[in-house]
Amino acid sequence: MSKHGRVLVAMSGGIDSTVAAMMLHEQGYEVIGLTMKTWDYAGSGGSKKETGCCSLDSINDARQVAVDMNFPHYIVDIREEFGNFVIDNFVDEYLSGRTPNPCVLCNTHIKWDALLRRADAMDCEFIATGHYAIIKTYNDRLYISKGKDDRKDQSYVLWGLSQSALQRSNFPLGQYTKPEIRQMAKEFGYEALSKKAESYEICFVPDNDYRGFLKRKVEGLEEKVDGGFFVDADGNVLGKHEGYPFYTVGQRKGLGGGFKVPMFVTDIIAESNTVVLGPVDALVRNSMAVSQLNWMKYDRIPDGFELTTQVRYNDKGTLSHVFEMSPSQVKVEFLANIKGIAPGQSAVFYEGDDVVGGGIIESSFNR
Repeated sequence: MSKHGRVLVAMSGGIDSTVAAMMLHEQGYEVIGLTMKTWDYAGSGGSKKETGCCSLDSINDARQVAVDMNFPHYIVDIREEFGNFVIDNFVDEYLSGRTPNPCVLCNTHIKWDALLRRADAMDCEFIATGHYAIIKTYNDRLYISKGKDDRKDQSYVLWGLSQSALQRSNFPLGQYTKPEIRQMAKEFGYEALSKKAESYEICFVPDNDYRGFLKRKVEGLEEKVDGGFFVDADGNVLGKHEGYPFYTVGQRKGLGGGFKVPMFVTDIIAESNTVVLGPVDALVRNSMAVSQLNWMKYDRIPDGFELTTQVRYNDKGTLSHVFEMSPSQVKVEFLANIKGIAPGQSAVFYEGDDVVGGGIIESSFNR
């Protein structure tokens, strides 16, 4: 009989999830390892050698640790449910002129659902992952708070988790830094694991070429979006582009030359296959609309509540006032101008280190 209960640990084969499983095993949990195969590298058509969470090497690495530590390990194929939702959404968002964040959708709608279903089938009270984040409680509500390691903190991608999901979740790494986790791997006797490289690519775009991925997924895409124009804010034609899905708001590289000042993508109009360019000042916004909300720390917020809003993963966040426009949408008014707000990305609202909630950016504007 285990000391703390039975926990299903998502094991990608990487250092973080592997150390999480070893930590919980050492703490007295009855650990069951689960590796989820989310995509088929052979079908992605990329040029990079197969690496990352779904490669055979990674699956074998996860299984070997389970064998060494004498706990069960299973592999589950969720390629169909992953592809139907995450990859289809990724493609649809780019075809709508938006910039998606597939990791948020995967966590919220695929990985946690898949883990909880398998946890129920295996009589596991809890699930655990290698995310760098902390779960806290306020007035009987559970919420995510930033992990100890500022450089590895992953609270931004977890804003969509429900209260019921958080009740059964465990993040063993939240109170540690990455160097501490590497040292732990060494102490467990896994020298090679302690030196394992980080993976920053989207798992189903391992060569980091999302344009190539879109071309392979959507038959005839290049022909369908050929002949579009770069224009300025007044509609003056500046040149031809390769197709609106191949650009993102804030992009500077790959726009051609001949401009008097550096130009950036400031807007994407899918309906007319138009990409709007402007100088860096044209990226400045002080307001935005956010929908598809999930509140964590509070069940709702008062009008004008002051929060720090983060508009992309590596954003430091900007002080803002948040106003409820409807139960499913808020208006965010920033206290300082910010650049490069991209519709489709996540907006995450912080109170100090605590995630109050989050949503999907619909539009940005100046009030």
